[in-house]
Amino acid sequence: MVSPEGKTVTLTKDTKERFAPDSWGRPPHAVVVVDPAGTAVRVDGEISLLPGVEQGMPLPDGLAWLARATAEAAADAVHRGAPEPPTVAGEFRGRRFEAHPTRCADGSVVWWLVDHTARYAAEEALVAERERTTFLAEASNVLLSSLNAERCMAATARLASGFLADAAVVVAPAEGRQLPVTRAVRGGEAVQALIAADPSTVPGLAEALKGFPPVPSRWIDPTSLPDWLVPDGFGTTVGSVVVTPLPGHGVPAGALILLRTDTRRGFSENEETFARLFAARAGAALSAARLYAEQHSITRTLMRDLLPPPLHRVHGVEFAGSYRSSDARDRVGGDFYDVHPGRTASEPSLVVLGDVCGKGLDAAVLTGKIRNTLQALMPMADDHERVLQLLNGALLNSDNTRFATLVLASVRRAENQVHLRLTSAGHPAPLVVRNDGRVEEIPTRGSLVGALEQITAHTVGTTLLPGETCLLYTDGITEARGGPLGGELFGEERLKRALAECGGMPGEALVDHLQMLASQWLRDGGHDDLAVVAITAPQTTHLSAVDGHTRGRYTS
Repeated sequence: MVSPEGKTVTLTKDTKERFAPDSWGRPPHAVVVVDPAGTAVRVDGEISLLPGVEQGMPLPDGLAWLARATAEAAADAVHRGAPEPPTVAGEFRGRRFEAHPTRCADGSVVWWLVDHTARYAAEEALVAERERTTFLAEASNVLLSSLNAERCMAATARLASGFLADAAVVVAPAEGRQLPVTRAVRGGEAVQALIAADPSTVPGLAEALKGFPPVPSRWIDPTSLPDWLVPDGFGTTVGSVVVTPLPGHGVPAGALILLRTDTRRGFSENEETFARLFAARAGAALSAARLYAEQHSITRTLMRDLLPPPLHRVHGVEFAGSYRSSDARDRVGGDFYDVHPGRTASEPSLVVLGDVCGKGLDAAVLTGKIRNTLQALMPMADDHERVLQLLNGALLNSDNTRFATLVLASVRRAENQVHLRLTSAGHPAPLVVRNDGRVEEIPTRGSLVGALEQITAHTVGTTLLPGETCLLYTDGITEARGGPLGGELFGEERLKRALAECGGMPGEALVDHLQMLASQWLRDGGHDDLAVVAITAPQTTHLSAVDGHTRGRYTS
C-alpha cells in the first residue's frame, strides 16, 4: 500500500499485524483506519488534528462523512476488480480535509487525511476579494452614472443592501430639523423620506454625519435603534449594525447604516473595512451630485439675470426680440437687449441692444455689468450722450479689458405714432421698415464704450406710423457666414432686401422671419451671437358696423 506521500505500508493478512504500531513510519498526516461499521480501527500520524477520535471507538458525528465513504467503499468491494474508493473532502472541528483512501482486504479503508484548511481559506479569500473588487467597480459605475443626489442615495442604499447587509439606510446631512433618509431591504426598492429625528439617538450616527471615524459594530447595541431606522419589510429583530461616514469633497456627504437580521453573524473587521471602501465611493458620488446641484442652482439664478428678457407691449408700443448664443452649451454670450419702461406713458421707455467683445461666459459677465449700470442710469434715459459717458467711465474703471458697442432708443407714443430717438455707439445703424416696403437706415453714429477716455455720440430722431417697425440688430446677423457655398456673409444688403418684404408685418412676425432666414443661411455652421429687437407702432384696428354695410370706425 502506498500513501499519498509515497510511503510504503505493508499490509499482511493478519489484521493485528497489519495495524501493528511498528509496521508504519510516522505519517506526516492524520491517518485513520475505518471499518465498514464506522469504527476507528487505528489512529496514527498527526492525531492532534483529530481530537475526539479514539482507536476502537465509532467515529464522532463530525466525521460522519468519512464513515459514509467507508461504507460505500465496502459495498463496492464485493464486486471483483472494483477500483480504489475516490478521494473525499469534509470538515472536522473547524478544519477542512481531503481524505485519500486505500482499501483493505477485509473491507476496512485506510484514510490519509491531508489538512487543506489554509489552502481552502486562501482560495475562499481570493474568490471573496474578486467578488468585492467586481462589486466596487460595478458600484462605481452605477453611482457615477447620475448627478442627481436623490438617485445617488437610492443607488447607494440598494447596492449596500444587496451585497453588504440585509438592509441599508443612507442618511444625508440635516435639512433644517429633518433628516433626508433613504432605506432599502435586500431585493427591494429604495424608499426615501424626510424624517424629523435626532441623529444622536443612533450610536455613532451624529459623529458619522460630521465625518468622524466609524464606531465598531461590536460597540453598538442593535436593540437601541429607533423605529424610524428600520426599513419596512426588514423584520422585527436587528442582529448587528454598522454605522460608517460617507466622506465627501471636504464636507461629509452623510452616513451609511448597515443592518443584519442574524444575531449569530456579526460584521467582521474585514467586512467593516470593505464597507468603508464602498462608503468612500458612495460619498464621493453623493458629494459630486450635490456639488452639481448647487452649481446648477447658481447657474440657473445667474441665467435668469443674464438671458435677455421676454418682450411685450409697453405703454402702447409693441416690442419683440430674439437671441441666439454662438454656443448652445453656454446659452448666454456677449449680445444682449433690454427694455426699461418709463414710469408713466408720458415718460420714454429706454431700449438697449448691445454687443460685448468676445463670446461665452466671460462676455456674459460684462454684459450683466452693462445691463445693471444702464438700469441704474434710467432716470436720465433721454440724455443718450450722458448715459454713454457714464457707462464708458464705469467700464474703464473696472478690471475688464473688453469693450462693447451699443444702440440706445428712447421710445414714446403720441396718439397713433411712435416717436424714437436713436443713438449708436459703434453699433450698426438701426433700420426702419415703412408700410410701403421702404427700408431706411437711421444715420446715427458714435464711438464704442469701454475703450477710450472720451466718446462721441450723435442722436437722430424718427417717427413710426401704425404698422411700421424699427429694427435694432447685432452684427451676428450681417456677418453670419453660410449660404450655398457655406462661406458667404449674409450682409447688410441681403438684410435690407429681406426687410423690404416685411412692410406692415407685426414686429413679432418680423423677428421670427429674420430668425428663420438666419438659420437657413447658417445651416449647421458656426456663428457669432445673434440678437434683434423690433419696435413697432401698433396697427389701427378696423371695427365693422353692426349691419356690415355702413362705414365703421378705427381704434388703436
